[in-house]
Amino acid sequence: MLNSILNALLLLLHPFYVSITSVDYNEQAHRVEISTRIFYDDLETALKDGRTLKIDLINPTDKSVTDSLLATYLANHLRLSVNGRPVLLRYVGYEIEEDVAWCFLEAVNINRVEQLRLDNRILFDHFPKQSNILHVTAYGKRQSTKLDNPEQTAVFEW
Repeated sequence: MLNSILNALLLLLHPFYVSITSVDYNEQAHRVEISTRIFYDDLETALKDGRTLKIDLINPTDKSVTDSLLATYLANHLRLSVNGRPVLLRYVGYEIEEDVAWCFLEAVNINRVEQLRLDNRILFDHFPKQSNILHVTAYGKRQSTKLDNPEQTAVFEW
């Protein structure tokens, strides 16, 4: 019992920093669909990045400004290459669910996938103990890995 209480206290004193990114190749739509789950308070910290601007993902003052900041941040911290070629990720939007922000991106006109390379530096600049978990699925086969700061690149092959 005492160990359980101590473990709970340690978690409170030493929070963990993690994001989960799912990358799915939609073969019928010729599209790579990405969803990234990030604790919204950590994401707000990253979006501020020295700015005096108030960032509130739950109740944004101007949603278009918030979307623009998120799109820019994700473009700078999450990159995808398919079959050795960089692809443009289009920001689709975000949703808040409990204590996390779900951010959505997509790459279109992807006719086949033999290799996916993901560079994920989300929150690395702000949290030295950040880990980013990746789940990548294509052709019904799921592969996963974890990137611990500063490791930022993973390659998946089919």
